[in-house]
Amino acid sequence: MDSFQILKRLYLNYTKKYLKKILISILFSIILAGSTSSIAYLLDPAINELFIKQSSTLVYIIPICIVLAFSMKGLSLYFAKIIMINVSEEVRRDIQTDMFSKLIHADTQLIDKEHSGKFITNLNNDVSMITGLVSTAILNLFKDSLTLIGLLSVMFYQNWKLSLIALIMIPLASFASKSLGKRISKVSTQQMQKAATLTSYLIEIFKNHRLMKIFQREKYEKNRAKEFIHNLKELNKKINVIFVRASPIMEFLTGIMIAILIFISAKLVISNELEVNNFFSFLAAMMLAYQPVRSLATLNITVQQGIAGARRVLPIIDKKHEIQEEANAKELSVPKGQIVFENVKFKYLKDDEEILKSINLNIPSGQMTALVGQSGAGKSTILNLIPRFYDAGSGNIKIDNQSIYETTIYSLRKKISLVSQDTTLFDDTIKNNILYANPDASDQEIYKAAQHSFANDFIDQLPNKFDTVIGEDGVRLSGGEKQRISIARAILKKTPIILLDEATSSLDAETESKIQEAINFLTKGRTTIVIAHRLSTILNSDKIYVINKGQAVGEGKHEELLNSSEIYKNFYEKQIKKS
Repeated sequence: MDSFQILKRLYLNYTKKYLKKILISILFSIILAGSTSSIAYLLDPAINELFIKQSSTLVYIIPICIVLAFSMKGLSLYFAKIIMINVSEEVRRDIQTDMFSKLIHADTQLIDKEHSGKFITNLNNDVSMITGLVSTAILNLFKDSLTLIGLLSVMFYQNWKLSLIALIMIPLASFASKSLGKRISKVSTQQMQKAATLTSYLIEIFKNHRLMKIFQREKYEKNRAKEFIHNLKELNKKINVIFVRASPIMEFLTGIMIAILIFISAKLVISNELEVNNFFSFLAAMMLAYQPVRSLATLNITVQQGIAGARRVLPIIDKKHEIQEEANAKELSVPKGQIVFENVKFKYLKDDEEILKSINLNIPSGQMTALVGQSGAGKSTILNLIPRFYDAGSGNIKIDNQSIYETTIYSLRKKISLVSQDTTLFDDTIKNNILYANPDASDQEIYKAAQHSFANDFIDQLPNKFDTVIGEDGVRLSGGEKQRISIARAILKKTPIILLDEATSSLDAETESKIQEAINFLTKGRTTIVIAHRLSTILNSDKIYVINKGQAVGEGKHEELLNSSEIYKNFYEKQIKKS
């Protein structure tokens, strides 16, 4: 999108709804322009009546008028700014809400592709640039334009010849500003990219600080951080230098303008073409016009920054979801829970090699089906396709003879629970983490879910029990305790389909035993697909699929596969050695 299209889009989507408030701000800007112009004009009668004619009648009136003019100027400026600050914060909220809504519903592939630090920078820094465009640019455009028009009117009233000379300087200032605006737009884009990189880096460091310490990489990371910060500093310096550069340009142009005007004014006064009182009124108007001229000259810089921010934010808001529902999608009904894969193919990117190659599976209802195979065989991909975190490239997946692509995504995911070995928890209380699965659940249901997952074994020992805050990603809990909360969450959801990415891996024997009991309760009578890493899981499964290089190369029960599948036999023998 070009700059005009971006500005039009921002107006129609985010600013137009606050037009009444903006018009009120413009009304205060008109009062501001009038009061500022009256200050300059009042110098004419002040000098003429008080100092030249020495009128005793106006000795009180003119000073009072000047005080009133300054008061009106201050109050109108205050209210104009307050209104535009409110508007800009409303716009900030609207843009951030739209962007967050887009990200929260975004395809898993999009979130996986980009680092979270980039989205955080977009959400904060880029949106701040856009709101700066609203709060500063719109207000200054009207406030300074109207003030400048008012002051030019005073200047022309006092002397049109001098006013024409002053007008020559305004286009020169605008030309200088346009040049600076182009540069700052380019540098702002680079600055935001570097800021996103730094944010991403900091997230990685805080997340992996134990890894950094155990491998004694503090010095290495310190040098990396120093480089990131240095690069960002250089770009920030460039932006600030460009901003400051406008000041000497404007001072130089203003100096030339005043010098020329004083020279010509002196000539006009000497030749009796200009009265002293007219000159001082004109000079005051011209000096007061300096601020709006300077503000308007640098306005393009703020606009270009806002446009640069919008160029990074709007594509995220406009991003179309690849995972789409059909227009006539129906609610998914799961009376049994049979899952069938029919010739399913999948690859993550267009040019990638296929992860799944025409895979066919028949997952029986109410039973546990295990997927075994080497790392990278495609087991996790199979799990991810069922709740439509990704969509198959071709083929079909059916639940109780209903294509998941013809049902609503909400009803599909409502019927599925996922327990992964990489447990995800929020920096919140234990209660709220369990409640996340079913916000309408009662305290009794939460307690029962914790009981069945054996989570109450450790929860009851905590000082605040269920109200204990567990820290970022459950940092205050052990791996086994996290898993039990994750299982309690799945129990509370009460879904007919359970997906397990081997929840008992990397646990000690006692903890594994408890979690296995919890899983047995969770999966009893429910369709369960489990990625099996442990011998106990394999032996407990009603059906086993052997996955190799994206294909199902064997299926059956444990004893059958020992005789029919060499891959499974080797896998099983390795598990025996491990145990």
